[in-house]
Amino acid sequence: MAKILISAGEASGDIHAAAVTAALKKIDSTVEVFGMGGDELRAAGGEVLFDIKDHGVMGFVEVIKKLPDLFKLRSDFARVMDERKPDCLVVVDYPGFNMKLAKLAHDKGIPVVSYIAPSAWAWNKGRAKKVAKIVDKVACIFPFEYDVYKEAGAPVEFVGHPLLDIVHPSMERAEAEAWVGKEEGRPLVLLMPGSRLMEIEKMLPNLLEGAKLLQKQMPEVQFAMPRAGTIPLELLQAKIKASGLHIKITEGHNYDLFSVADLALATSGTVTLEAALCGLPCVIVYRTSALNAFIARRVINIPNIGLPNIVAGRQILPELLQEDFTPAKLAATAVELLAPARRPSLQADLAFMKQRLGEPGAVGRVAQLILRIAEEKK
Repeated sequence: MAKILISAGEASGDIHAAAVTAALKKIDSTVEVFGMGGDELRAAGGEVLFDIKDHGVMGFVEVIKKLPDLFKLRSDFARVMDERKPDCLVVVDYPGFNMKLAKLAHDKGIPVVSYIAPSAWAWNKGRAKKVAKIVDKVACIFPFEYDVYKEAGAPVEFVGHPLLDIVHPSMERAEAEAWVGKEEGRPLVLLMPGSRLMEIEKMLPNLLEGAKLLQKQMPEVQFAMPRAGTIPLELLQAKIKASGLHIKITEGHNYDLFSVADLALATSGTVTLEAALCGLPCVIVYRTSALNAFIARRVINIPNIGLPNIVAGRQILPELLQEDFTPAKLAATAVELLAPARRPSLQADLAFMKQRLGEPGAVGRVAQLILRIAEEKK
């Protein structure tokens, strides 16, 4: 029986960790999976020792403020490693913390698989060399990151992108439209402020103000907001009520929602790629502190930050970042993307992006790789 320690630090990582856990248990029902995750990992049969609701953090400055909590979390993980002696550690995204965890496991002789690896292709490529020293296998999800890690000497395997396995509507279109309350002839726009509390505070006010301006220009528009499991319902309800807008908060069935919506106003993150795979275009937004932005502009070496644009290799969806993320620009961009004449080119661009991600089956390939690494340890 293999024992797998897993660490996913936020909502998107929780989805990937859960999918791998389900695949592991499908291959071998006796596999134990335990570590850090959330409701998705729990539902897939993983044992959640540390809940992501307590540990999501974004931005260079915010990470510094959170350091005491992260040091304690690392100590707690070290205790779990010593007590439960896992056969393999799987780190899913969340690189700031997970690479420190990987070093800890490496020093204890526990094999490490990095899944959704640090974005060395976007930041300093020297990061890939650091990863290569402490990870037994990098499971690459993008073809362009495979080359970066291979060149750095990392033990690397291209598995394809897991969202191709995960992102599938479960309802027929008519059923999904009825579920969300979409009315014929009325465009449905989603507000997606993020899965971390700090994102709600930084992004949601402008999203709501932009939605107000959009409604003035297009009175027929409908709004919905899918709630991330990491965000309290009462918080969203209070902010929406204060805005005076009618916005339906949805729970679950995100891919059904994405498949019938017309546009999303979305904080940059994995959710924009999930939406794109459902054929839903986004206006990608992001705002952080002036200090974080100053640092980021000096270390990021790619022209776009939105995942659909990065995968496509060019900007196929608009990005409103920092000072460009204003309610007026958001509303104007939304109106432009909702124009019927824009739909064919948007859909063609999204189909091109999807094709660049390779073939389905990534989740199963990662599960087999993890079990192989775990068996080699025994």
